[in-house]
Amino acid sequence: MSKQAKIAVLGGGSWATAIVKMLSENLETIGWYMRSVYALEHIKRNKHNPNYLSSAELHPEQLDLSNDMNYIVENYDILIFAIPSAFLKTELEKLNVSLKDKVIFSAIKGIVPETGLIVGEHFHDIHNVPFENIGVITGPCHAEEVAMERLSYLTLACQDEKKAENLSKYIAGRYIKTKISDDIIGTEYAAMLKNIYAIAAGIAHGLGYGDNFQSVLMSNAIREMKRFIKKVHKMKRNINNSAYLGDLLVTGYSVFSRNRMFGNMIGKGYTVKSAMFEMSMVAEGYYATKSAYEINQKNGAKTPIIDAVYNVLYDKKEAKDEFFKLTNRLD
Repeated sequence: MSKQAKIAVLGGGSWATAIVKMLSENLETIGWYMRSVYALEHIKRNKHNPNYLSSAELHPEQLDLSNDMNYIVENYDILIFAIPSAFLKTELEKLNVSLKDKVIFSAIKGIVPETGLIVGEHFHDIHNVPFENIGVITGPCHAEEVAMERLSYLTLACQDEKKAENLSKYIAGRYIKTKISDDIIGTEYAAMLKNIYAIAAGIAHGLGYGDNFQSVLMSNAIREMKRFIKKVHKMKRNINNSAYLGDLLVTGYSVFSRNRMFGNMIGKGYTVKSAMFEMSMVAEGYYATKSAYEINQKNGAKTPIIDAVYNVLYDKKEAKDEFFKLTNRLD
């Protein structure tokens, strides 16, 4: 890839904004698709996203802004998707331009609800993108800290590691360090599962459990994650690496974690609907819980934390009762 690599970001939320900010350090032009015409015009005039991560200063002269997804896909070669998984299928239905010759990197931390597929599999199965052209961008990294230019770490995973290495050159910078992985399936499932465990951490906090229990919960969560991913895709991986354990910890403990916030509200007695309404942001872990639970019904890994969160969110069981039972299943 040359200095003029044609890279675009699709999505208008916090993580999309953070990725655009990273790329702006290294690229002269970045394509950026988002649905909101108001937000696009606001960015052009005021140099920040009015709805998300508004503290991040943007440079409109570097941005090729459009609310036409077909225009962006047609004119850019490397597409970074940061659209919430719950809306991805609907958004992609707008396309009449093929994705099969594009390089796709997913910065989406979830499963596509309509198909039950992780995002990479969805692009391959539904949009005919070859696996070697699909990659994942994962943490541990919160968009809010990128906006503040605090040192952050990202893992880029792709079957074709050269594609990950090339993109990493445009993402790495003064406050971003990158690492390359070939475990595209494992890192993508880890990015999905950690949101479920963050909801569990939030529920526990909302119920009044303290740091002692949270430490046990996170210790069990990383082992549960290892068992789940091993059933889905067996390969040699170090679950203690940043893309797995690091991402779990930052999502489970941070005040910036929307999934933890969502869980905290559930623990305090909010309904799912009222918690989502009050947050006004998507908690990916809510949709991931149902998908992970259903996947594991076939695979049979021991997943007491996923089971407890599913029982609270989908079977409408009392959080207090489910977490009391969970305390006896952890070690």
